[in-house]
Amino acid sequence: MSNRIHQLFESKKETILSIYFTAGYPSLNDTLTIIKNLAESDVDMIEIGFPYSDPLADGPVIQESSAKAIENGMTLHLLFEQLQSLRSITQIPIILMGYLNPVLQFGEKAFIQKCNELGVDGIIIPDMPLNYYQTHLKAICEENNVSNLLLITPETSQQRIKEIDENSNGFIYLVSSNSITGSTDANTFQTNYFERIKSMKLNNPQLIGFGIHDKSSFDEVCKYSSGAIIGSAFIKHLEAKGTTKDSIQTFIDGIRG
Repeated sequence: MSNRIHQLFESKKETILSIYFTAGYPSLNDTLTIIKNLAESDVDMIEIGFPYSDPLADGPVIQESSAKAIENGMTLHLLFEQLQSLRSITQIPIILMGYLNPVLQFGEKAFIQKCNELGVDGIIIPDMPLNYYQTHLKAICEENNVSNLLLITPETSQQRIKEIDENSNGFIYLVSSNSITGSTDANTFQTNYFERIKSMKLNNPQLIGFGIHDKSSFDEVCKYSSGAIIGSAFIKHLEAKGTTKDSIQTFIDGIRG
């Protein structure tokens, strides 16, 4: 069954721009404002991070935004309340990204059903083992038309990549390098790895994330994939320049060029 993620990749094959931000940051009630302003600023997809106290894969910028969001009072329950009017604001694909522990606390089935009810198209849970997804969440995701989006890194074996491809539903998240989120050293991009993945001709398209922060890094990774995901650089921008339409448009214009 097709959802908005599938429709996006069917209609657009390159230079897809997905923007990540942390729910509840900079302020508790900024979520819908940021979504609305991103949707009006030529963004193709939005990833909303639900904060967690121990974000293993995140660099200092996203860690700090998560800590501030928790301090502000953000919870998964509150995020779902904030997203009640999501689909009156935009029809672009929306993904929730976070860690397994809050999902378990909320209830796996209830979490996926709530995503479906609100029009959330996909989930990214970096610390969820593939076999756990297969045995606990795959059937629920399929029933509710919610895509589970899996990550691969330069260390992921060819056999594992094929297994991830078989169990992905939407796109595959290519972690750009052996680093945490927020690294801005383009020299860490492992282009041999990008080329290797591209040559495998996987069933799912790929987006590259981690370290994409400006037009140059965006253009570079788009040579090897359908597009890119930007998170830390956008969060820094929100902190420095605010969440207004003009501020967010300026950031996106700087990426698109």
